[in-house]
Amino acid sequence: MPDGTQFRELIRRVRDRDQDAAQELVGRYENAIRRVVRIHLRDARMRRVLDSTDICQSVMASFFVRTALGQYELDTPEQLLNLLATIARNKLTNQVNHLRAQKRDIRRETVIDEQAVAVPGYASDPSEQASAREILEKVRDRLDEQERYLAEQRGLGRGWKELADELGGTDVALRKKLTRALNRVMTELGLDEEGDD
Repeated sequence: MPDGTQFRELIRRVRDRDQDAAQELVGRYENAIRRVVRIHLRDARMRRVLDSTDICQSVMASFFVRTALGQYELDTPEQLLNLLATIARNKLTNQVNHLRAQKRDIRRETVIDEQAVAVPGYASDPSEQASAREILEKVRDRLDEQERYLAEQRGLGRGWKELADELGGTDVALRKKLTRALNRVMTELGLDEEGDD
């Protein structure tokens, strides 16, 4: 694990959408996220259709978008690990609930073709990087002017207190405003379900 200064620099680089920093972060935390998913994915029928890699990719996509838009303030690797584990548990719960919905209840299915559940390997190629940039732009486009300004300023590393002094209100109110805006937009785009974060 990196020390505090190295960690904050890594998070700053991730916030600045540095691809090397993103790959470094994925390399450090992917196994921990997948382990959390495997521990909580106890139902064998669900394990046939849900894979820890899929959930991990969803967690990281959500994390990178929200970090680039300034939602998270992380000072230690432990805080990041706790955040990623929480997001992973929430995404897994949402996926399980979705699959258990009455009309598509996976518990009623008996045979699943192994090829149907094959998961492609994870690699950050140029098309995935372009896709991540497109997602970030779509999220930004759906924010209103004030929400976009707040996200941009947080993405530049400005603190909540500083923004509260400039915009009025409290730092807590601004943090909640950005969180609600990102929750709304990410849900609208199908990137998150309510309560993922």
